[in-house]
Amino acid sequence: MSEPVLVGCDFSSSPTRRKAIVLAFGGLVGGRVVLSRLERIESLEAFGRWLAQPGSWIGGFDFPFGLPRELVEHLDWPVQWRECIEHYAGLSRQEIRTTFAAFCAARPVGGKFAHRAFDKRAGSSPSMKWVNPPVAYMLHAALPLLLAANVHMPGLHEGDPSRVALEAYPGLLARELIGNRSYKNDDRAKQTPERLIARKDLLHALELGATRLALRLKLTNAQRDMLIEDASGDSLDAVLCLVQAAWAARHGAPRYGLPEAFDPLEGWILSA
Repeated sequence: MSEPVLVGCDFSSSPTRRKAIVLAFGGLVGGRVVLSRLERIESLEAFGRWLAQPGSWIGGFDFPFGLPRELVEHLDWPVQWRECIEHYAGLSRQEIRTTFAAFCAARPVGGKFAHRAFDKRAGSSPSMKWVNPPVAYMLHAALPLLLAANVHMPGLHEGDPSRVALEAYPGLLARELIGNRSYKNDDRAKQTPERLIARKDLLHALELGATRLALRLKLTNAQRDMLIEDASGDSLDAVLCLVQAAWAARHGAPRYGLPEAFDPLEGWILSA
């Protein structure tokens, strides 16, 4: 049986040609993560088609797989994961914004958002956040597509075991390697030499395998140059998710490195 393809996904909830969903494909050879190619997907429909096609892969996806339990219980939404996601998918973005803004308005300064159990550990944004970054809309756009494609989400949804989707977060791995230095920005005016140097340092550390994941990234010179030149950081974020997917593949079924016990409503970020 051949090894599954590894995939890292940098997601956009409103993909366009300028701001596409980026998929990084690769494989695990010994302790090395070999990047084979990058693919850009410019619509949610095309992303849904890619998810649904037959194949064998383990993927790390940069969007939340669940909402905070505190929020769900407060709103009296279903507390079973699939029913909760289906309820959430039935809302419009405007309804989500209004509901979440009302929740935040009733809470004290410094504690406006509800968090998932691992957010602090991972340094991740609360999955109910609708701006900067709009992860609530990312969840709303992506999870119904994963369910429609019947991919397997360990601990959340028993789907096709040959297509395994896990929540990844590139910021977790990036911070381990370069601290809180900023390495990307979509605004051309903010694509500074300092951020360029940070991307170079981040890639160098990934190639050295200088992380607790104990994996080294293998790139061609052309791939390295392309990842450095993409000042938006989207390609690099997809590659960071690819490395997290490789870590999951090393651990293998059934947990893929996820803890034995995590909240089956909230999910978990790989390697948090």
